[in-house]
Amino acid sequence: MSSGAMNAERLLDVYEQISEAPDAIARLRRFVLDLAVRGKLVEQDISEAPEQVGLEPYTSDAPYELPANWRWMCIGDQLDLLNGMAFKPTDWISEGLRIVRIQNLNNPDAPYNLCDPAMARDRSLIDNGSFLISWSGTPGTSFGAFIWDRGPAVLNQHIFRCDFQTDAYTPEFLKLAINGRLDEMIEKAHGGVGLRHITKGKLQAMLIAVPPQVEQHRIVAKVDELMALCDRLEEARKTREELRDKLTATSLARLTAPDTTAEDFPTNAAFALEALPALTTRPDQIKTLRQTILNLAVRGKLVEQDAADEPATELLEAIAVEQNELAKAGKIKRPKPLPPVDMALAPFDLPVGWSWTRFPELGTFGRGKSKHRPRNDPSLYRDGDIPFIQTGDVARSGGRITSNTGFYNEVGLAQSMLWPRGTMCITIAANIADSGILDFAACFPDSVVGLVPASMFDNARYFEYFIRTAKANLLEFAPATAQKNINLGILETVLIPLPPLAEQHRIVAKVDALMALCDRLEAALTTADTTRTRLLEALLHEALNPATDALEAAE
Repeated sequence: MSSGAMNAERLLDVYEQISEAPDAIARLRRFVLDLAVRGKLVEQDISEAPEQVGLEPYTSDAPYELPANWRWMCIGDQLDLLNGMAFKPTDWISEGLRIVRIQNLNNPDAPYNLCDPAMARDRSLIDNGSFLISWSGTPGTSFGAFIWDRGPAVLNQHIFRCDFQTDAYTPEFLKLAINGRLDEMIEKAHGGVGLRHITKGKLQAMLIAVPPQVEQHRIVAKVDELMALCDRLEEARKTREELRDKLTATSLARLTAPDTTAEDFPTNAAFALEALPALTTRPDQIKTLRQTILNLAVRGKLVEQDAADEPATELLEAIAVEQNELAKAGKIKRPKPLPPVDMALAPFDLPVGWSWTRFPELGTFGRGKSKHRPRNDPSLYRDGDIPFIQTGDVARSGGRITSNTGFYNEVGLAQSMLWPRGTMCITIAANIADSGILDFAACFPDSVVGLVPASMFDNARYFEYFIRTAKANLLEFAPATAQKNINLGILETVLIPLPPLAEQHRIVAKVDALMALCDRLEAALTTADTTRTRLLEALLHEALNPATDALEAAE
C-alpha cells in the first residue's frame, strides 16, 4: 500500500481473503479506524499546513509516527470534560427529561429513565451535536466517543460532556480519532473483569493525532464510505448464513420426515451427507450434523437391514433368562416386572426386526451410591485409590469417561458401590442426561445412574448414542427447580429402539466412522479459522506497517 489511500477495492480484496474468519467484519471496521488515525486512509497533501498546536509527529511517548504535517495533541488540551449526574431511582418520574445512560449511547432503542428538568445541572445538559465520551463500562462495548443526535437530555454519571476549547478538530474526526484509540482507553482503565473505568486525568493525558482540517474532512468522508461498505458486507454475510441454515434444515428435514419412504431415503441421505460439509462453515455447526447422524442411527435409517438378522425380540428373551439366572444366584437383585410397552406412546415406527424396550430390560440398571453425609468428608478419600466420578466427569467425557475428580479409600467404597468398566453413566442432577461409558471401574453417587449391559452386548455404545438423541426429551421431565433433576423412575420408562444385535454392530461401526469424519471436519474448520485469522493479522500488519515490511524484505 502507498503512503496513503485505503479504498473500497482494497478493502474488498482484504475481505475476500478473510470473509469467513471469526469477527471478520468487526475486525475490518477496526482496520479502517486504525488506518484513519495513522494517516494511512487517504493521501496526504504536503501543501496543507499542519495545525499550529500540539506536539511533533513523533515524540518519545507517542504510540506511532505520524505523517509530516500531522501533530499529536492531548485530549485535555482540546476538551473540557464535564461529568454527568449521579441519579438515584427515586429521581425517576413518568414524564420529564430523558436521562442518558451508557446503554442509551450504544443502543438507540434502549429505554430511558426520566427526571424533572428543574433538577438537571446545566453542565450535564446535552442537545443535538453535543460531543460525549463514555468512560465506564465493559471493554469493547461501552467505552468511546459519540456525537449526540436525539434531542434535549441530561447525562447520567460515567459519561463526559466534552466542550471544545480549540478548533483544531472537527467533531466528526475527533470521534473517529478517539474511537481509534479504544484499546488504549481500555488498557488505561481500572476495575474488575466486568465494569471498568478510566479516570479523568488519564483520559485528558491521552494523545490524539491531529491532521490538517481539510484532510480531516477527507478522512471522515472515506470512513463513512468504507463503513457503509462494511454494512453491505455484513448484510450479505447474514443473508449467506441464513441461506446455508435453510439448506441445512431442508437437508435434515428430508431425512427425518415421517413420510420419507425406504426408496427415497438412500438418495436423501447421500445428498445430506455430501451437502452438509459444504454448507458447514463454523465448528459449532458440526453439532447439528452429529445429532442428525445419531437420530438416523436409532431410527434404523443409517445402515441396511438384513432379514437374516435375529430379531430384537429374541435378544430380549435371552436377556430376561440371563437376568433371572443371575438373580437366582444372588448376583443381582431380581428385576421388578415392567408393564407392557404402550405402543401409542412410541415416538416413531420401527423397522422390521426392531423392538421397543427399556433400560431395566437391557441389563443391570440403577443409581449410584453415596450413603455417607457429608459427601466431602475427608475420611472417605484420604489415601484413596478407588476412582470416584461425579456428574461433571460425565458431562465432560464426550461419551467416554477416561478421568475422575477423586478417589475413595476403603471407607468410601464401603458406603458406595463399585461399577465395572463399560458401565454407561447417565446424570440425573445438575447436568441432566449427560452420558458416558466408564473406561475403568469406578464409584459414583446417586446423582448418576448406571447401566451394565447384559453379556450379549459387546459394549454400551449403541445405548450411549441413543441417550444423546433422547436428552432433549429427558430434560422436559425435569422439574422447574433451581437444580433440575429427574429420577430413576422416569429413566425406567424411557422407550429405547432396539435393533437386532448384528445390526447394532453395523450401526455403531457406521456412527463411529461418521463421528470420526465430523471430528476431522471440525478440526479442518478450526484450522481454517486459525488460518483466516492469521491471514487477517498479516494483512492488517502489512497495511499498517508497509514501510517496515518493505525494509525487512530488502534486508
